[in-house]
Amino acid sequence: MNFIEGARAVTPGELEAHSITRYRVTKTYREQIINSGYYDQLKLIVEPSFEELESPGALDTSGEHDNTVVPGFQHKYAQTGLLLATERCASYCRYCFRKRIVGKDSDEIATDLGEIARYIGDHPEMTNVLVSGGDPFVLSTGRLQEILNYVLPFPHLSSIRFGTKMLAYGPRRFEDPALGALFQRIHEARKAAVIVTHFDHIGEISVDAELKIRSLRARGVQFFNQSVLLAKVNDDPEILAATFAKCHQIGIRPYYLFQGRPVKGASHFQVPLRRGLEIAHGINQRLSGIEKTFRYIMSHYTGKIEILDLGADGRVYMRYHQNKDPEKVGKFFSRQYVEGACWFDDLAEE
Repeated sequence: MNFIEGARAVTPGELEAHSITRYRVTKTYREQIINSGYYDQLKLIVEPSFEELESPGALDTSGEHDNTVVPGFQHKYAQTGLLLATERCASYCRYCFRKRIVGKDSDEIATDLGEIARYIGDHPEMTNVLVSGGDPFVLSTGRLQEILNYVLPFPHLSSIRFGTKMLAYGPRRFEDPALGALFQRIHEARKAAVIVTHFDHIGEISVDAELKIRSLRARGVQFFNQSVLLAKVNDDPEILAATFAKCHQIGIRPYYLFQGRPVKGASHFQVPLRRGLEIAHGINQRLSGIEKTFRYIMSHYTGKIEILDLGADGRVYMRYHQNKDPEKVGKFFSRQYVEGACWFDDLAEE
């Protein structure tokens, strides 16, 4: 197998033991990153590294299994249902937190949409469904329409979200004229159509992607962006500030900057929380007020934790942006910082 550091013979058993996904990247993305001027950083997103063989961690860092209520459907937070539509992606991110699913035959993917619809109908507190995977836009538009058949009828759903990195990996997917009818159908059902893009670096935002985003925005699609803080890729406030400013310019609202998760085979991408906070503060120092819309988030088993600051008292101050227990949402708390800590569980327990 070809790694960044060179060719190396590995057995299928080794790949499985270290949770290493195979190399897969679209020609479009490869050309984009080579021509971006940031190839040395961006190649780490898609090209395998020897470091994957030495990265400890877990395969389900956020408790997805425990929050699965119907095969292929998760309900961790009261307002949001998460539908895993496919196990496939156009390219494989080396830091993927769902590598237990992606590129494999998985029983975590939605198959019985009727069962999912019955669950949604029984939970009127749910206000939106996030269609994810894998990447839903590797599916045919016809299959996406089929999913809408089951989720659009519920009046308590006010928005349908699609989480995708396809605008980086293959923006031509959005040239499909049938997508216009898909989003129009969501509008006619009096719901917001939302695409959550996944640009980790300004070098991923191609001219073609910008054109597709502007075209979809003209059709009323709302855009948000999530990025992952990645060591040696974008752990630089200048780069992330430029990325978020570019997103703002083309009509995408910067939404989350995720702390890298301790994923087996990918934990080498993690950045210490002290450095992460320096980067988050540095980003805000470089953006105008209306561009400062991102939250620095740790998607932990207990909930989405917003990382706020490291105090002079050596404590990391946080609050729950989301939690399974609604009473904890918005609650501030702190833990003693441990030098080099990259995750909530690395911090000193009281």
